[in-house]
Amino acid sequence: MSSLNYNHLRYFWAVAHDGNLTRTAERLNLTQSALSVQIRKLEQRLGHPLFERRGRQLHLTEAGQIVLDHADAIFATGEEMLGTLRQTGDTRQALRVGSLATLSRNFQMEFLRPVLGRTDIDLILRSGSAGELLRALEALNLDVVLLNQAPTADALRPLVTHRLAERSVSLVGTPDRLAGGTTLAERLRRHPMILPTVDSSIRIGFDALADQLGVRPQIIAEVEDMAMMRLLAREDIGLAVLPPIVVKDEIATGALVEGEKLPSIAEAFHAVTMARRFPNPLVRLLIQPSALDGPEPIPL
Repeated sequence: MSSLNYNHLRYFWAVAHDGNLTRTAERLNLTQSALSVQIRKLEQRLGHPLFERRGRQLHLTEAGQIVLDHADAIFATGEEMLGTLRQTGDTRQALRVGSLATLSRNFQMEFLRPVLGRTDIDLILRSGSAGELLRALEALNLDVVLLNQAPTADALRPLVTHRLAERSVSLVGTPDRLAGGTTLAERLRRHPMILPTVDSSIRIGFDALADQLGVRPQIIAEVEDMAMMRLLAREDIGLAVLPPIVVKDEIATGALVEGEKLPSIAEAFHAVTMARRFPNPLVRLLIQPSALDGPEPIPL
């Protein structure tokens, strides 16, 4: 099968955005018939008509709209590539960040703060599972991925893991629920608990702590998403086990308070990148040690 002719695609792209064959031909200094031939060759290559005439107007077919969407992405990526290789800084730079769907939104905001509001940056945010995000990173569809666990080392994947920060974990609840002095063990016995799911590092640490204290806590909810844990704590259905950064706004207003810190339990935050010859320079701005007081990157 012959490869796609990108000159044909660019001619189609120009006509699709102009919406007028004659005007596009004049702008490109081509005859209208020559431009029509180029588009017809693309249609033959793709096996679908891309335009249909309605009176004097050209309208995209369904296939034409699909091709236009891809052409927009292709030529935008080409401009981004030129800007990166020239490193001129004259064009808007895209920054594509993937984040684990359950990761603290407040932490994500801290991470992104150095680039928020910059008019020379197109910030593109995606969320998903760790597997989905790492595959997108390897395909160069993302520049950096935020996770709460470092990915497994793999000699076939040139990943670099940057440990950004570590946040302590505490009991968090309403002021009434955390009122009065008592021991940690007694508090765990008396109050229903809102816990992360069993596969999280926080839950593993909490289960070990409860076992050491000889406590079998009442689990009122097991929640994967920290944002949902925050909402359940605000509803006062129990005490939540999470990093206070997740609920910093509620703590600031007094809706929730931080109780006992849980010894030896912490949430780690990692930024994962690919080892690339031409990395996105904006990523370095986000993961520099001064940004979140994190240690040096750990190559995988």
